[in-house]
Amino acid sequence: MKLSALLATALLLGSGLPALVHAEGKLAQLYAPRPPAGSAFVRVLQPTADSVEVQLGQNPPQRLGDERLASSYNVIKGGEPFAVRIAGKTVGTLTVAADSYQSLVLHDGKLLVLDDSAASDDALKAELRFYNLASDCPAGQLQVDGGGPTLFAEVKPNATQARAINPVSASLSAGCGAVQAKALALPQLQPGDHYALFLTGSAQQPVLRGELSSTAAFAR
Repeated sequence: MKLSALLATALLLGSGLPALVHAEGKLAQLYAPRPPAGSAFVRVLQPTADSVEVQLGQNPPQRLGDERLASSYNVIKGGEPFAVRIAGKTVGTLTVAADSYQSLVLHDGKLLVLDDSAASDDALKAELRFYNLASDCPAGQLQVDGGGPTLFAEVKPNATQARAINPVSASLSAGCGAVQAKALALPQLQPGDHYALFLTGSAQQPVLRGELSSTAAFAR
């Protein structure tokens, strides 16, 4: 009986390992590990649907537009300047802190830097990050559709907030005040996933879009 009990316990423990490894592997895509030491992770956001090529430092260019508003995070050496190129033209040079995650938004000809620090280091949870990129929207909000709880409230223009959640399926709505965008169904998130939600358009005609975040492969 004791041997049977030990075998059953071992099987139960073994069955949980793949899920845990999968969760840790998902989290590693964004926030760990951080190669090489002293790196920062930076991406570009494109609030409109216009197709455009973006490039950070010496990393390969990435194309945004249509269904892709965010580039993958690029590995940048923290504390050292790097060029930001949009459509082949250098629009600015920036320096960001090591061990940080940042998103860049080109707004009115200036580069805005948004802090994308992780909301949680719990590998068993997913992360939602909400960006208010809509024009003339002083306070963006996002909630579960159909009268559900509010997840983000009073998010200022060109600002972002994040929170950790249990991986669930849900339909979300967002907007400015009483004007709401068409609801967006979340994909089936996995532990460690990081999902970005973008409120774009205008306060009068808000649009909610979303996509999984990723980190570009690092080449030494």
